[in-house]
Amino acid sequence: MVDVTSQINSVQRKLGKRVVEAGEAVTATVSQVYDTGLDDLWDACTNPQRIPRWFLPISGELRVGGKYQLEGNAGGTIERCDPPKSFAATWEYGGDVSWIELRLSPEADGRTRFELDHTAVPNEHWNQFGPGAVGIGWDMMLNGLALHLESGEAADPEAAMAWMTSEEGVRFMTLSNEAWYEADVANGTDAATARTRADATLAAYTAPPES
Repeated sequence: MVDVTSQINSVQRKLGKRVVEAGEAVTATVSQVYDTGLDDLWDACTNPQRIPRWFLPISGELRVGGKYQLEGNAGGTIERCDPPKSFAATWEYGGDVSWIELRLSPEADGRTRFELDHTAVPNEHWNQFGPGAVGIGWDMMLNGLALHLESGEAADPEAAMAWMTSEEGVRFMTLSNEAWYEADVANGTDAATARTRADATLAAYTAPPES
């Protein structure tokens, strides 16, 4: 079972600005400490047999220069890898290209910190929905990883989809969305614009499925 409040509060979220070749970009960063060692967390994040247990089925060549594809989601090219500490890759979806970088670091108590940057050049979608559009998705990913590391079991895709439309799932997305609204304001967006974007994001995530 998901302790929604505990999981939401376990994640650190922040936004920052970065200049990339394509122009001025925004970086959304999520961070959570997990109760496992560095090598195990690295394996969970890079082993193609384990990734589907908490995220999505993945195909391709998981090596520097190799291309990967997450089923029904993004794909891209792995640009850098420093096991068991970090990797970087492009994140290509719907014709847009952004970038991800994962960093793992040991904590003094034997646990391990997971920190992920997602960097993108703002476009029309960003202007309409703001950081919550990707942020809620990353929050759900962190939650899936937490459940996997706790139980060692694989996620049930049907149960996961049912959970998203449940009262508990909607509460999770609502709290995540509010946290990203706060990060948006902290990054310099005026509160009214940030609220409009957050409301649009939550409406998109919680809209009833089309029949």
